[in-house]
Amino acid sequence: MAETKFKGNPIHTNGDLPAVGDQAPAFTVTGANLADVTLGDFAGQRVVLNVFPSIDTGVCATSVRKFNELAAGLDNTAVVCVSADLPFALGRFCGAEGIENVSVASTFRSDFATDYGVKLTDSPLAGLCARSVFVVDADGTLVYSELVPETGQEPDYDAAVAALG
Repeated sequence: MAETKFKGNPIHTNGDLPAVGDQAPAFTVTGANLADVTLGDFAGQRVVLNVFPSIDTGVCATSVRKFNELAAGLDNTAVVCVSADLPFALGRFCGAEGIENVSVASTFRSDFATDYGVKLTDSPLAGLCARSVFVVDADGTLVYSELVPETGQEPDYDAAVAALG
C-alpha cells in the first residue's frame, strides 16, 4: 500500500503503483462521450495519465489545464486525465474551459484505480483516485510514475514531460 497525504495527514492507497520498467496495466475507462477508452486505443503512441481525485477541486482543475497546454507541444503523445468524476462533469469542465488537447476519462465503472494502486482507502477521499501521473512509452512500458506526496500539491509536470524523452 502506498502513502500520500491529505491536508498533512497520511492517507493510503489500495496497493503499490506499477513499477517503472513494467508493462503498463491495461485499462478501460469511460470517456466524456460515454464510450470506452482503453490503453490499446493509443497503441504506438506515448501516453501520459494525469490521475486526480475530482475535477471540482482547484488543484485538479489546474492539472488538467496545465497538461492541456503541455499536450499541444507533444508529438505522438496522448494525455488522458483520469478521475472518479462522472463523464458528464468532466465533459462540462472541458467545454467550459476550452480544453481540447487532452482526453478525460472516468473510473466510475472501471478497475483502473485498483489496478494502478491509486484507489484511496481511507480519509474523506476514500474511493477516489490519489493524485498521480504515469507516462507510458509507445511500446506500452511504464517510463514514469509519480504519486504526489500531498493531495493539495500539483504533480511534477517537468519530470513527466522529461520522461517522454
